[in-house]
Amino acid sequence: MHETPEIYFVTVIGIILGVLLVGFIVTILFLYQRRQQKQEADMEKMRDKFEREALRSQLEIQENAFKTMGQELHDNIGQMLSVAKLTLSVLPIDKQHPAYEQLQNSTEVLNKAIFDLSNLTKSLHTDRITQVGLADSIRFELYALKKGGILDVHFHVDGAEEQFNEQKSIFLFRMFQESLNNILKHSKATDVEVDLSYSDDVFILRISDNGIGFNVAEKKQSTNSHSGVGLKSIFNRAKLIGADLSIHSEPGQGTDIRIEVPMKDE
Repeated sequence: MHETPEIYFVTVIGIILGVLLVGFIVTILFLYQRRQQKQEADMEKMRDKFEREALRSQLEIQENAFKTMGQELHDNIGQMLSVAKLTLSVLPIDKQHPAYEQLQNSTEVLNKAIFDLSNLTKSLHTDRITQVGLADSIRFELYALKKGGILDVHFHVDGAEEQFNEQKSIFLFRMFQESLNNILKHSKATDVEVDLSYSDDVFILRISDNGIGFNVAEKKQSTNSHSGVGLKSIFNRAKLIGADLSIHSEPGQGTDIRIEVPMKDE
């Protein structure tokens, strides 16, 4: 009978020690799991940061290449076209000459080539984008498109224009250019509408067309077609500037691209 309290005491102590041991093991496992999760989160952040920096460097190299290309086209090809135009203008050929009409046609072709080259070099030159602003850069691109009679173009700006930093201005303009390029090459559209909306909280760039549309999921997965690569470029740029990009399209229903950029960090 005297052994009963001792057995009870030992049993209670054993249970307490067992509970403490189980609690200790659970705590160690919990802390280990937390540590693993933190390490995985840190690794994911490092991986994401590395990918962003690599992508940023790639796009910066691309922009520098565009800038150099634009300068070379302006200085070399543009100068050669101007010299050719000047040479034709001083030829002693009057209206009665058999070659007069052909000469006039050649001069018109040169004028168009010079004008188109000037538009191209301005589009490639990043300094101009930051100097004149995003809205005017887009307006200029659409004006050249409308003047060529390729598409019916509608452009609207809502709100007071805000100036973005250099990177955002360039990336937004390139996203617009890529969207427009896809419309011209693939959509078979006859009408394009571009809307810019400025508010205190968010900037919205919307590009819509009445073309044949496409399957967005398939194009996002495609890396071989030009249109797939173009969409990837748009999404990459949106990611780098913290933009919310949505693309709505269905075969036969046209396409609507909406890019939203928060203004709070400007």
